[in-house]
Amino acid sequence: MKKMIHSRRASLVTLVAALALSACGQEQNEAPQQGQGAQQEAPPHKVEVAEMARQDIPLDKSYPSLLRSDDEVTLVARVNGFLEERHFEPGQLVEEGDRLYTIEPDLYQATVNQREADLQSARAELARAQRDAQRFEQLLSQNSVSRQQYDQALADQRVAQASVAQAEAALTSANLDLGYSQVTAPVSGMIGLSQINVGNLVTSGTELATITPLDPLEVRFQLPQRDAFELRRQLRDGGDTSDIRARLSIPGVSGGSDSELEGHLDFLGSRVDSGTSTVQASATFENPNAAVLPGQFVRVRIEGLKRFEVLAVPEIAVTQGLMGPQVFVLDEDNKARERTVSLGEVAGPWQLIREGLEPGDRVVVGDPAGLEPGMTIDPQPFDGNAEDIVEDVEQEETQQQAEAAESMEEGAADSQPAEGEEGAQ
Repeated sequence: MKKMIHSRRASLVTLVAALALSACGQEQNEAPQQGQGAQQEAPPHKVEVAEMARQDIPLDKSYPSLLRSDDEVTLVARVNGFLEERHFEPGQLVEEGDRLYTIEPDLYQATVNQREADLQSARAELARAQRDAQRFEQLLSQNSVSRQQYDQALADQRVAQASVAQAEAALTSANLDLGYSQVTAPVSGMIGLSQINVGNLVTSGTELATITPLDPLEVRFQLPQRDAFELRRQLRDGGDTSDIRARLSIPGVSGGSDSELEGHLDFLGSRVDSGTSTVQASATFENPNAAVLPGQFVRVRIEGLKRFEVLAVPEIAVTQGLMGPQVFVLDEDNKARERTVSLGEVAGPWQLIREGLEPGDRVVVGDPAGLEPGMTIDPQPFDGNAEDIVEDVEQEETQQQAEAAESMEEGAADSQPAEGEEGAQ
């Protein structure tokens, strides 16, 4: 009897298991069919689409450099003597022509006085020689003197003239030395520490101090040859280097008007350095408030630099596929297809495409999230502003992250037991 009961129970269990497996299989078969039906009935995915065409894309590139003051001057003594006075304080802003040092001027004033006396003596001797020459000329016409005596008088006149010229040159040199005894500022700028103290003996060539003009400042930097060629192409199409604006940014300086300076390009080299494949350039920047100083490390950005006749898509449109970087293009039926591309430079929000796309291709330039090959696309017009698309995607991602963080916080709060429940446990 027990065997029959066990047999019937086993048969019932087997029957129930079979029915359960059959039901599961039916549900599994129905699930894909329902999923396929839902996929077929899904509306086309709306996303911005652009038709590829060659265009000029502005670049946003910067180049490292060091600030320098092109008119910096090192003051050097040009006469010998004792340093009697210093007329400035280190770090002071001096103007061109300001007196800075005095080097024993009395000594050189005495030399000037002596040279003036020598000149007066030479001129008196010249006047006597001229009178003698005139008198001998009259006597020669009367045959009262010989020709030799007349020639000697002319020679004495010429020697006297040379003595006057020599005395004038000596006086000029003495006046120059007297002027050099007063050292003045050849340029306007900030003067550094004095290298020689008052009372010391200086000689010609002794360095005294350095004057550094702070406004304007110059930067010299190296342009990659392609950038230089593109820039020269812009200049060839019309314009001058002064029309090319430049912007100076100072790394490590907090934001504000003082962290950036505006200037213009004033030189573009005409040869490529064979060692670095770069072209030298320089730009000048106004620095009225001495916001930056020579010797600082800076980055120079040329405004208006472009890549001409290139294909580009918004950077957000490029994804990573199995074969490398890819974009989604639309076929005749508005279905998304993967297309592997070769990337060029990044120009702000734009990604330049070297290979893989042709003019006329329709490319998905909006957010590619959720796109799959074969998906039907409802193409939306693209206004050509890649920066707006990138900002929209970033804002949406930020919002999604905030919502996810908020939901996680709510879930964590729900999972914590109440104080009464903890006590009960």
